Amino acid sequence: MNGSDPARPIVFTIYSALGLHKLGLAACFLLLYVSGVCVNLLLVVVVCAEPHLHRPMYVLLVNLALCGVMGSSSVCPNIIKHLVSSRQEASLQACLTQVFFTNVYGTSIFCLLALMAYDRYVSICKPLLYHAIMTPARLRGMLLALYFILSLFSALQVYLTSSLRLCRRAVDKLLCDSLVIANLACTRTTVVSAYGLSCAVGFIVFPCLLVILSYFHIFSVTLKSPRASQRRALQTCTPHLLTFINFTVATLFGVIYNRMNNNVPNSINVFLCLSFFVFPPLLHPIIYGIKMQEIQKSMIRMMKGRMMI
Repeated sequence: MNGSDPARPIVFTIYSALGLHKLGLAACFLLLYVSGVCVNLLLVVVVCAEPHLHRPMYVLLVNLALCGVMGSSSVCPNIIKHLVSSRQEASLQACLTQVFFTNVYGTSIFCLLALMAYDRYVSICKPLLYHAIMTPARLRGMLLALYFILSLFSALQVYLTSSLRLCRRAVDKLLCDSLVIANLACTRTTVVSAYGLSCAVGFIVFPCLLVILSYFHIFSVTLKSPRASQRRALQTCTPHLLTFINFTVATLFGVIYNRMNNNVPNSINVFLCLSFFVFPPLLHPIIYGIKMQEIQKSMIRMMKGRMMI
């Protein structure tokens, strides 16, 4: 049986090298994953249960939380399964499915952060036009278009990756991604690399530039405003800025993780995986829960209501 046989599974060799640490890592991944899912779902429940939070900024925040759950759920269960089982392998179809969801996760977070920055820009720089611009119907249209485009481009990348003829099936990573599968190919192809680079520019670099441009205008306006207005703008923008910085740094770690050669310490391999797929979904709702008073008050009100029942 050779590497080009489509029925041959992809083997993750890194797990065997973890040795006695596997059960401890499995417990760590499980704890962080369950914690991340719980805090994100709590945020979703709070926003959905409070009618006064049914505003564009909080709708986008709910989408950010759900994308975080999708991202961590696309990798963590498989990693935990491989850590506790004796066989660390997956079919090519399972790997390609993971590639699809991880790509949608990474690109959707950046696009949602760009939409949230635009929402803050309109709210602070064009307050009189805010309700005319950020209407519920327009927001729904933007979100539907966003998910459709990202799913379409991710599906095309999966298709291009699946067309590669693989000569090897051993992967020294914790999970699958398009670059990992491309590195298993018999010959390097510029089509997959060029397409991946164009997607990164369109759905990561461009949204980052939009966020920076939005905050340039926001700071230009707030610096000329009274102190009270500056304080309000800072309160609403700080959680978003922290989330943007956090995920941008996590993405840099993710790029390093993808570009690394196989000969890297296992601890770095694990940390880089955690930094992109586990830490951001766990930290984002905590940042918003701590920094946004309306979410804090809603959570306290819901907890008091439960205690009275």
